[in-house]
Amino acid sequence: MRPSLALVLATALAVTTLLTATEAAAGVKVVTTVPSLAALARDVGGDRVELTALVLPTQDAHFVDAKPSLVLRLNKADLLIAVGADLEVGWLPALQTQARNPRILSSGAGYLECAGHVRLRDQPSGPVDRSQGDVHPTGNPHYLFDPRAAADCARAIAAALARVDPRNAATYRANLDRFLTRLDAARTRWEKRLAPYRGAPVITYHKSLTYLVDWLGLVEVATLEPKPGIPPTARHVAHVIRTGKERGVKVVLQEAYYPDKTGSLVAQRLGARVVRIPGGADVGRGQSYLAHLDELVDRLAEGFR
Repeated sequence: MRPSLALVLATALAVTTLLTATEAAAGVKVVTTVPSLAALARDVGGDRVELTALVLPTQDAHFVDAKPSLVLRLNKADLLIAVGADLEVGWLPALQTQARNPRILSSGAGYLECAGHVRLRDQPSGPVDRSQGDVHPTGNPHYLFDPRAAADCARAIAAALARVDPRNAATYRANLDRFLTRLDAARTRWEKRLAPYRGAPVITYHKSLTYLVDWLGLVEVATLEPKPGIPPTARHVAHVIRTGKERGVKVVLQEAYYPDKTGSLVAQRLGARVVRIPGGADVGRGQSYLAHLDELVDRLAEGFR
C-alpha cells in the first residue's frame, strides 16, 4: 500500500525538524588556543557553544606540539579564537593548514585573533632579531592577565559568534552584557583588595606579567630571564639579587609552568616569597575567567601579606 502524499510530507517535515533541532543542540564548535580564551567564550557563548582549548593551563603557549589530535579538533571547528601577536606563531599556522578547514584559516570567516582588539604593550621601537630573545614584533601577547583586556576580548568573541551563528546573535549580546557587568563588579573588588600593594616592587620570571603589573600598579624591577625566552645565567641571577635588595623586593612572580628553582633561590636570598601565577583558567574542571582571576588575586594577596 503506497503512503499518502500527506504522510510523506509529514514524515519529511518531522525529519527536517529533527535534523534542525539536532544541529542547533550541537552548538557552534569553538576552538581556542589558550584556556582563558575558552573561559571567555563560555561566558559569552553559554550553552550555544562546544568548546575546546588546544593548550592546557599548565603549558607554556609559546611551545606546543602539533599533535594529530589537535588537527582533528580544528578540522571540525566553526570558530578558532587565538591570542595572536605571534604567541602561537611556532605551531598554530601548521595546524591550520593541516586541518583542511578553510573557515579557520587566518583569512577565514571563522578566525578571530584577539590581539587585534586590545591595546598591546611592549611594542619594539626598532628592528627585532633573535639576538634580543623571544621578542614579539607587534607587542606583548600576555594581555589576558588584565581584566580590562579580557573585556575587549569578550566583545570581540561576541561579534565573532554572531558572525558565524547569526540566529543566536541576540543571545550572545545578552550573555556579553551580563558577563561585563559581573566582570566590572569583580574588578572593583580585586582592585580594592590589592590596593595596599600599589607601587610594590616585584621580580618576574618572563616578560609575561606586564599587563598584570600595569593593571595593579606594581613595579617590575627585574626579570629572572636576562632576555625573553633565555634561561637565567648565574651572572644575571646575581644582578637580580642585588637589584632586589636595593629595591626591597618581597615578592617574586612567575607562572606556575616555569621552573621554580631559580625563583626560589632569589626569594630565599631576599627574604621574599614566590607567588606562582596560574597559567590560565582551568576550563577542564569548569573554572571560569572570573574564578581564575579570583585564584590569582588570592595568591597575590597571600604573597604580599
